[in-house]
Amino acid sequence: MRKVKEQSKRQRRGSSLRGRREPSTVNRELRIRGTTILSVRHKGRVAVAGDGQVSLGETVMKHTARKVRRMYHNQVIAGFAGAAADAFALFAKLEGKLEEYQGNLPRAAVELAKDWRTDRVLRRLEALLVVVDQECSFIISGTGDLIEPDDGIIGIGSGGPYAAAAARALVKFTDLDLKTIMQESMRIAAQLSVYSNDQITIEEL
Repeated sequence: MRKVKEQSKRQRRGSSLRGRREPSTVNRELRIRGTTILSVRHKGRVAVAGDGQVSLGETVMKHTARKVRRMYHNQVIAGFAGAAADAFALFAKLEGKLEEYQGNLPRAAVELAKDWRTDRVLRRLEALLVVVDQECSFIISGTGDLIEPDDGIIGIGSGGPYAAAAARALVKFTDLDLKTIMQESMRIAAQLSVYSNDQITIEEL
């Protein structure tokens, strides 16, 4: 009888563990992924561009999403890579910080990064932000990272490294204007990243 009871306990324990694994596998398969966000500073101006594709697993769900927006009286531009709902929650939090610190982006970005890392609700949000104003450019992550690039060029998301590499080459070796650099860099990224497209939104300061 003892052996039978022990075997039945093991079977129940094994079935419960298998039951726990299945939802996480499904979630991994259906995770929203992809994006190309690019920011470039050039000749006294700054721009942020985003592609329009939203992918769910292996399926393209939308071609014309807007992943870039202006905030704080059009003085700040922000773009996101990651889950859209999480990003919009972070945008709202950032706007609150900008209002609190009267448009001081470095201070607002530092405070957002601190809250994002320490707040139990915020740290569950899965997104990566690029925020810029006339003077500063930052990447903000949920691990508390706040990164300011040396050359004013940022690329995040699946196509971000391709777009940033193309932008650096175009800035260094051509006389193209900022908007053209953004367009061509994003098109190159769209050709290389299967999770990005060439439906581009560009905001410029």
